[in-house]
Amino acid sequence: MSTQKINPRFAILAIIMIAVAALRIPNAAQLGPLSNFTPIGAMGLFGGAYFSKHWKAFGFPLLTLLLSDLIINIFVYDGQYGIMYGSWYWVYGGFVLIVLLARLFLKKVSVQNVVLTGIAGTLVYWLVVDFGVFLFGCTDITTGQTMDHSFASLIKCYAQGAPYMKNFLIGTLVYSGIMFGAFEWMKANKPSLQTA
Repeated sequence: MSTQKINPRFAILAIIMIAVAALRIPNAAQLGPLSNFTPIGAMGLFGGAYFSKHWKAFGFPLLTLLLSDLIINIFVYDGQYGIMYGSWYWVYGGFVLIVLLARLFLKKVSVQNVVLTGIAGTLVYWLVVDFGVFLFGCTDITTGQTMDHSFASLIKCYAQGAPYMKNFLIGTLVYSGIMFGAFEWMKANKPSLQTA
């Protein structure tokens, strides 16, 4: 009878990812100054940078995002949006692009590379997700009316989303600092966590 040994590097990466994903839950129903202060961007960067196999780099962060979304939708929002919220595929598409940016630009992890990739990832995420909001039916926050599909409405939709993306950027950088910092510190102290 053979027992498969769990790769310590994978185990630590998975634990960090799951722990941070769990932090999304208390913030999910938060409307106010901390709305969208989320670890989503950092999760994408972290997974893309450290999981060596492509399927793990994309699959594990996506699975973690999906599970935390399901918990939030079912238990925090009590299923009022159904099993998943409308236009979720735009959020997941933006998330995949963050992972892809990390795969391309975080081959060497440094503070500068993480910050620059975090900024680029947030910008890409904002453009993709808010375009989805626009197509799905962006609501004008001043009138409460659904906007038409004109270019002016698209720009207004992006402008309305900018404060949330500012919080997303801050969350991405703060959580990236925690996740990357913790793992780099562990790597320095445990040779078994180095890439094979």
